[in-house]
Amino acid sequence: MELPPTGRSQDWYGTRMKIHDLLGDQATLDARIAAVEISGLAVDSRAVRPGDLFFALSGTKTDGARFIAAAIAAGAVAVAGAAGTGTGLAVPFIALANPRRALALASSRFYPRQPATIAAVTGTSGKTSVAAFTRQIWQRLGHSSASIGTIGLVSDKRTVYGSLTTPDPIALHRQIDEITQDGVTHLAFEASSHGLDQFRLDGVRVSAGGFTNLSRDHMDYHPDLAHYLNAKLRLFRDLVPPGGPAVISADHECSPEVIAAADARGLRLMTVGTHGDGAGAGIRLVAAAVDGFAQQLEIQHCGRIYFIRLPLVGAFQIENALVAAGLAIGTGSDPQAVFESLEKLEGAKGRLELVGEHNGAPIFIDYAHKPDALAKALHALRPYATRKLVVVFGAGGDRDTGKRPLMGAIAAEEADSIIVTDDNPRSEDPAAIRAAILAAAPGAREIGDRAEAIRVAISELQPGDALVIAGKGHETGQIIGSNVLHFSDHEAVADALASRAS
Repeated sequence: MELPPTGRSQDWYGTRMKIHDLLGDQATLDARIAAVEISGLAVDSRAVRPGDLFFALSGTKTDGARFIAAAIAAGAVAVAGAAGTGTGLAVPFIALANPRRALALASSRFYPRQPATIAAVTGTSGKTSVAAFTRQIWQRLGHSSASIGTIGLVSDKRTVYGSLTTPDPIALHRQIDEITQDGVTHLAFEASSHGLDQFRLDGVRVSAGGFTNLSRDHMDYHPDLAHYLNAKLRLFRDLVPPGGPAVISADHECSPEVIAAADARGLRLMTVGTHGDGAGAGIRLVAAAVDGFAQQLEIQHCGRIYFIRLPLVGAFQIENALVAAGLAIGTGSDPQAVFESLEKLEGAKGRLELVGEHNGAPIFIDYAHKPDALAKALHALRPYATRKLVVVFGAGGDRDTGKRPLMGAIAAEEADSIIVTDDNPRSEDPAAIRAAILAAAPGAREIGDRAEAIRVAISELQPGDALVIAGKGHETGQIIGSNVLHFSDHEAVADALASRAS
């Protein structure tokens, strides 16, 4: 089944609802407005169809109030938004104290079906992997499961690739409703700071929450790290119900603050990592050792020791796997079966993914596009480079400019050979972005054409080297100006290897 465009709902099931049933607890409605029936929801005036309720939301780049007339012309039978947004309209206007939250709750009522078990994970890095790992664990234990996040929707019956970590509420609840109709009983999804801060996840009946880590990211949106962390904490303060499990990586500077927020909510704490409560309900990492492209783990849970061979590279993947295991256990799965399933995990696409080799040197693709993630990827691959650790990366345009020199400095410290290239320059001058990175990475080379940078890096690999191409991961587009040009690191690697072979 093809999904309708993001930004509107579609009358797949003949649904019609009265405004009172959608917004009655979010606004004061007179009897005439309360009785108006709507057949869809929309936040994009271009997607409005006759019978829709249009939400005029103010955003960082535009104000939905500018498009009310267009929405009405397209057939919207009512408009909802902040007080004072709509005056003198030809259709009813509903004034809302919190329009974004009201939209999310209305979406959950218009699309009411949800899996019985829903786990949400937040943090700077690792969300995609945790959601994928949790889905895989549940599948191995016999549950029909799905995950939603940066790479899109993945379930037994459908895969729909997307571009937003947390979709808008209409798209999110439509997807959740449809996979429930498919028979999905267990869902793991990524809770981004934007999604939490903008109330996109309100109305999702979250069973359990997970937290991975926190580092600098999205500083073009959040004024500071405290604001960024507080957005993440909404998962535990507002969405996971009291008594629900909170699986928290305990190995980070901010971990005590996350634990305190979960504890104040009355959640069931499950700390994981080297500081995890292995004697209790948490999972403690006792020891870890590299074993080829895998890791041998010794962990403790409820006082019992387990030995696991995790088929993934990098200490950060241990953290992701333990958070996923905690979410599965916290939502009722048998610990022994969960830990056994860790030995069968497959990494998420573009997450430190081994995609080939040249002259015996392994080639990895990783989504790392922020300082901490780049440092973790390079640190994880150091054991596989007995000669040179090579990295190809760039930084996105129209985003946090402060991370560019930070990433350059990390690459200079952790890698032996660096090629700085382009990564979604958007409206900025690509050369200026590269220059900001290069200023902090003495000795790095500059090759703006990303395909050429990858080709050169692969051509120079020698036995004992390891290469990581960082920044884009699973993405299949390069954003230049306002255009999205097809580009895939996976395809670029394959082409470079094919040309070498020929």
